[in-house]
Amino acid sequence: MLRIYDKLKPNRQKIVYETAEQQYNEQNNVIELPTNNEVEIHGAVSAGTGEYLLDGKTELVPYDGEVPPHDFALVVNGDSMLPLFEDKQIIFVNKTKDVRSGQIVIADYDQQAYVKKLVKDENGCRLVSLNKQYKDLPINEEHETSIFGVVVL
Repeated sequence: MLRIYDKLKPNRQKIVYETAEQQYNEQNNVIELPTNNEVEIHGAVSAGTGEYLLDGKTELVPYDGEVPPHDFALVVNGDSMLPLFEDKQIIFVNKTKDVRSGQIVIADYDQQAYVKKLVKDENGCRLVSLNKQYKDLPINEEHETSIFGVVVL
């Protein structure tokens, strides 16, 4: 087995090593604790009444946990997406305009940024809060709406 490993290029050797290490840890019930990371925050997004997004200033903040692949990170302000997202939680977003009904999105709605669930059904298209204390935001010709991306975590 070592002969095959030695014939691999370094990047493939690294994959073999990491896979073997993961298997070893699982076998021995080793639990990896979250690492302390830093995340570059690109502003805040409202889980409530809306706010301006991407003012050009970024901030490096500590983050305990695994950072998923993402295009940008934001801080949630408000409680309209409880229980999924809490006030001041960091969320990670992939930039895309290709979204499906049911996905959690970052949307510009009448020049205000929101984190909401996109719903498209027989009642039309709208941005929905998970906290039922907040009204849906209808997507129609009366409102300027665009999508920044989809929340990945």
